[in-house]
This record gives sequence, structure tokens and C-alpha cells, in this order.
Amino acid sequence: MNTIEIPENRNADPAELAKFSALAHQWWDPTSQFKPLHDINPLRVDLVNHLAGGLVGKRVCDVGCGGGLVSEAMAKLGAHATGIDLSEKALGVAKLHALETGVSVLYRAVSAEDLAVESPGAFDGVTCLDMLEHVPDPAAIVRAVGTLVKPGGWAVFSTLNRNLKSYVMAVLGAEYVLRLLPRGTHEYTKFITPAELTGFIRAAGLEVIEVKGMAYNPWTGVAKFNHDASVNYLITARKPS
Repeated sequence: MNTIEIPENRNADPAELAKFSALAHQWWDPTSQFKPLHDINPLRVDLVNHLAGGLVGKRVCDVGCGGGLVSEAMAKLGAHATGIDLSEKALGVAKLHALETGVSVLYRAVSAEDLAVESPGAFDGVTCLDMLEHVPDPAAIVRAVGTLVKPGGWAVFSTLNRNLKSYVMAVLGAEYVLRLLPRGTHEYTKFITPAELTGFIRAAGLEVIEVKGMAYNPWTGVAKFNHDASVNYLITARKPS
């Protein structure tokens, strides 16, 4: 696997970027390693749409957008969507798919921190899904999200809890037994507990609305929210007016 050069002080892991860049061509293949994301995407985007009070006309940013699954879905619901990522290959796939489908999304190779300096308070809402467990400093990403969101705006974060159950299911089960994901997709030590993430969120000036767990059945492809945040979980938040 080729290494990727990361500018000094950039909050990204070259190995993580290389890993997902190598898989970039598979982003929009629903039978590929990204099948779980295709399966859970409608559930999560529906929650975002509800939280936003409808996405029509809303300015939204998808941090760590990858190939654009969430960004495109929000744009299809009427949002003015921006997707940002540091993987040029993933962004290339996202841009090509948007051209093929005729969906208008602005994709940029910029970090959340740099965009926050450039455009504070520019967005009605920000999503940051399945990304925090792949960066060296997740708290910095959350702070950037807090800056990007305008007063009264919202944010949605999703990640993996750090405990034995999560290790068994998300690493051993998903990567080694069921092979839903490539081996090495996740590094257990980078998983984040709900207590840690809520702390990051509050420190970023956001108010936690709700913590939801999410269950996913890989055989049926069905995902649903629940109250069990022991493995996959999602946190919604709002910036005070």
C-alpha cells in the first residue's frame, strides 16, 4: 500500500488515508466492502432530515465524506451540500458519481479545521459519520464542526464505542469472521466512548440532544436505531442560538 504525504500539523493519519484511497473505486458498489454503509445510509440520512426539519434549501457539510454516499443523499433531499475529505481518490469517485447522477454537490479536499477557519457559522448542519475513529485528534474535528455550525444549527456524529463487545463485533466479527470489512479497517484503540464524545461535543459549544445505538443485521441488510450504544452509536447535537 502506498503511503500518502500529509502536510505538517494536518489532523490525518497517512496510513488511514492510504487504506481508504485504495478502496475508493468500490464506494458506489453496493455489493462491495462498503455494502454496510449502503444499507445503513437511508436510516441515518432520514434521521438527519428529521433533525433538520427538512433539508430543502439547507446548507450542510459532510465531514469525511469519502465517496459521497451521505453528501449525495442529502443533496437529493434538497440540501446545498458540501462534502470534504483529504482523500483525493475518494473525492474523485464522489465527483464522478455526482456527474453521472446529475446531483449537485460541492466536493473539496480540505480539512474540517481549515474549513472552520475559512467559513465559521456557514452551515445549518454538519454530519461527521464513521470518521472520528480514523483520525489522530477526534476532539479537534468536533471543535471544527462546532465552529462550522451556525447558531441554532445541528450536528450529527457517529462512531464506535470502545469496550470488549465492540472489539469482538466490530473488529473480530466484521473484519475477520464475516469479512464485511477489509482486515485492518478499524484500530480498536481509536474507538471512542459515548462519554468521551459527549465531552468533546460540549467542549465545542454544542448541546447534546440524544445518543442512539444502532443495530445492523448483515444477512438481511436491515439497520435500526435502539438504546444500546455499546457498539455502533450516533449522537445528535445542536448549537445554542
